[in-house]
Amino acid sequence: MSVSSNTQFKRSVRVPFWAQILIGLALGVLLGWIARSQDLSWLVTTLEKVGGTFVGLLKLAVAPLVFFAILVSITNLRKVNNAARLASRTLLWFMVTSLIAVAIGLAIGLLTNPGAGTGLDPADGSLPEKTGSWIDFLTGIVPTDVITPFTELNVLQIVFMAAVAGIAALQLGERAQPILTLSESVLELLQKALWWVIRLAPLGTVGLIGNAIATYGWNLIGKYATFTVDIYVGCLIVLFGVYPALLATVAKVGPVQFFKGAWPAIQLAFVSRSSVGTMPLTQKVTERLGVPKEYASFAVPFGATTKMDGCAAIYPAIAAIFVAQIFDVPLGVGDYLLIAFVSVVGSAATAGLTGATVMLTLTLSTLGLPMEGVGLLLAIDPILDMIRTATNVAGQALVPVVVSAREGLLDRDKYNAVHASPVDETPEPQDTHPVPAAA
Repeated sequence: MSVSSNTQFKRSVRVPFWAQILIGLALGVLLGWIARSQDLSWLVTTLEKVGGTFVGLLKLAVAPLVFFAILVSITNLRKVNNAARLASRTLLWFMVTSLIAVAIGLAIGLLTNPGAGTGLDPADGSLPEKTGSWIDFLTGIVPTDVITPFTELNVLQIVFMAAVAGIAALQLGERAQPILTLSESVLELLQKALWWVIRLAPLGTVGLIGNAIATYGWNLIGKYATFTVDIYVGCLIVLFGVYPALLATVAKVGPVQFFKGAWPAIQLAFVSRSSVGTMPLTQKVTERLGVPKEYASFAVPFGATTKMDGCAAIYPAIAAIFVAQIFDVPLGVGDYLLIAFVSVVGSAATAGLTGATVMLTLTLSTLGLPMEGVGLLLAIDPILDMIRTATNVAGQALVPVVVSAREGLLDRDKYNAVHASPVDETPEPQDTHPVPAAA
């Protein structure tokens, strides 16, 4: 057998990435159920270590990845005509989709009363270790030194420093080219290393799902049944209702093709529960969908740290209603408008990391609801965070497609030809010429 035919054979028998994830999910559920039903502490510990190691590897590169991705993405805008217009349109569509998502969350919460009949009461709540407030949010953007944001993983401050460095590099022009070349090389190195971690996602899935089942079991889900269903239904409506509608009516492209291309990133987000950890894959699938690389390299990192339809819109809306009902605090129209405002303006507080506790505390503090309500939801959070992050990442890929389509930059032939296979680790050749001006 020749080398080429042998290579083709290996590719033909390789298990698709999505199938590996599904196998990992099934195996994780099985092992988690066995560990819990048979009280196998060693298996629980093993699952916890496997899942924790996978998430730890993802987080290891978060700080430098965010810094260099934002810096390079801002400087890449110099290659794009109408860069300011593209940036403003991207931000606008981030806000529009967030408003739609939070409206859906509020509607579901008001229709289902998720806090009723749970058997929970205020005494079950506890104060969270970390809380968010508008003062903390506004003053916390600017770091006091350049080291602490990296050691404490304060993504918002890292984004601020990267943005300042990127804008300064644009102002310096050619004199900043050595720094930009180094930054691009470091970013490629980090993305390569993260690709190796991403390849471990099926194994990480076994640990993460298995540990969740073994630790929490099905009883916990039953206790929070209405709330859990509300979050999943809200996210699924946005994922498979709102997003396809925007693709079909605004971008005028086929929704099925979008999910074919974006699915590897969506499923990795579901497992890893980290928008930033998924960011390299999100950018690859976005480029595969026909979005110009120069624009995708700005929009995706920007979205990975600020675009959170699941964590910052649907979840806090339903969670605020849940907490208000548990503590018997009535909410009015003004409160619902405040929830929408916090969701659109404060979403950067989630910063693309696992969990949405900071965003929830920011919402509760703005409404004047008891912070102990956060403690009621911490136990169920890992189960909810999977669908929330998948929704986040889908939105982070969707908006660049919509903006590119409306601005006449989307490669529709490439979009229509996209396939459902995994994204190859080797980047496709890219055109280095500037993106043409929008029509």
